[in-house]
Amino acid sequence: MRMVDLIAKKRDGHALSKEEIEFMIKAYTSDEIPDYQMSAMAMALYFQDMTTAERVNLTMAMVESGDQIDLSDIEGIKVDKHSTGGVGDTTTLILAPLVAALDVPVAKMSGRGLGHTGGTIDKLESIEGFKVELDNKTFNQLVNKNKIAVIGQSGNLTPADKKLYALRDVTATVNSVPLIASSIMSKKIAAGADAIVLDVKTGSGAFMKELEGAKELAKAMVAIGNGAGRETIGVISDMSQPLGYAVGNALEVVEAIETLNGNGPADLTELCLTLGSHMVYLAKKANSIEDARARLEEAMRSGKAIEVFKTFIRAQGGDETIVDQPERLPRAGSITDVQAPCAGYIAEIIADEIGIAASMLGAGRMTKESEIDLAVGIILKKKVGDYVEAGEPIATLHSNQSDVAAVTSKVLAAYSITDQKPTVPPLIYQVITE
Repeated sequence: MRMVDLIAKKRDGHALSKEEIEFMIKAYTSDEIPDYQMSAMAMALYFQDMTTAERVNLTMAMVESGDQIDLSDIEGIKVDKHSTGGVGDTTTLILAPLVAALDVPVAKMSGRGLGHTGGTIDKLESIEGFKVELDNKTFNQLVNKNKIAVIGQSGNLTPADKKLYALRDVTATVNSVPLIASSIMSKKIAAGADAIVLDVKTGSGAFMKELEGAKELAKAMVAIGNGAGRETIGVISDMSQPLGYAVGNALEVVEAIETLNGNGPADLTELCLTLGSHMVYLAKKANSIEDARARLEEAMRSGKAIEVFKTFIRAQGGDETIVDQPERLPRAGSITDVQAPCAGYIAEIIADEIGIAASMLGAGRMTKESEIDLAVGIILKKKVGDYVEAGEPIATLHSNQSDVAAVTSKVLAAYSITDQKPTVPPLIYQVITE
């Protein structure tokens, strides 16, 4: 089999066989196929697309290129959640203990953040003593005992995807639905999940800015998951403005605690209940989505969800007292209000700009080697549709910097204030099951 023949075949619009895709991925991972040939293939895929069967075969070839996590020792149906990212996306910190409170095993591998704020692992590390590195045996034991454990990504998962992603980044082939979908799903499948719930974002703070693009990506990933034998659903949710009010690591932990106690922002709470309902249903712990939601709401009201969160923190070496005393989390040295320049309704908050402003404070990484300041970030005071008076705070900066003028300007530029009350975008656009 020759790579040049496969490039020509895909260039001309023909489907690649399972054997051809497996040959290509295996040979590329072992450096037998040079970057220039895989670049040509990536461009051919960009223009010619792939069938569902090709996408499934590509995903599984990338899964099989490296380690696969064995969760067979964990009792029950393991349901994973993946978000395509955004600003103020605190869902894992809430969903994991909330779903675990209903006896659903949550064996979660999460990453560190690169960009606006830290990832789930960085946020958890703002809790003193919390350990994100556990051996597989301890990890599985904790999930069996407490129904929850979260660790950092480790091992040699999907090396083919890592190589291909780096290549796509420099060959203008990142925005290819089959390549995006197979990249995401290969990591989820390699992480050992039995079923997968996808939170696919759309809007200014999302990878897919337009709704139609988000729908296409969600359908592609759901088809791959189901084709690979993992029951998969996709929820398309709004990221035209930040989710919740907090953007920053320790600040988001506080907001997660408030949400688990039933006092969180309406949008963050609703999204977690929606995603959690599907996770519980896929785990066969409820008779319907409606039943799952009712039980999740009761777990919040009864205090069971927050108790699971405390147990989770304690089991991984963290200081559980932060749940009742959140002031023990890292705190910034100064707090500065960003004031509205005029009166009116908040018509838009450009999520990306708020994310950039938070990273300017030190809440995110510009490179993989960057150090995050876990204490800093932004608390939004107003969201789209809210009325604001001139001079009233629209956001608060939590900073360890002496000069936040540039950050203040960035936040002000993200907000649009008008005389007319705007239509607030829906939080959930669609749920895709096949």
